[in-house]
Amino acid sequence: MDNHTPEQRHRNMKAVKSKGSKIETALQKELWRRGLRYRKNAKQIYGKPDIVFIGKKIAVFCDSEFFHGYDWGHKQNEIKSNRDFWIPKIERNMQRDIEVNEKLKADGWTVLRFWGSDIKRDLSHCADVIESVVKGNEKV
Repeated sequence: MDNHTPEQRHRNMKAVKSKGSKIETALQKELWRRGLRYRKNAKQIYGKPDIVFIGKKIAVFCDSEFFHGYDWGHKQNEIKSNRDFWIPKIERNMQRDIEVNEKLKADGWTVLRFWGSDIKRDLSHCADVIESVVKGNEKV
């Protein structure tokens, strides 16, 4: 059972950001520090990637574990409240992630996805991966 009142739960969920999250901002700052220039939350690109290198056709997504279904086989059993809402919602998010990846790849994009925990644990490694892809796609 949920320990929060509906009003408290509403306030908590309203505070969850769709863009400008801590994991997104940390990765963006690290890329900027390295001299990599990008666009944020590009609406014109299918799936609205968190970080986009338009000229290189590289889309980067920073996925939170809860909303994107990390270790879903185990985690779905941990959802105790409002299961009828959350399980279909998260499963639809997971399906949408697959659809976005397929569409972008079909259009010639390179898609990179990072879990929030990976960004928190090893920000430098995540930025290294992005930097190597960006530099590998540079035309000499």
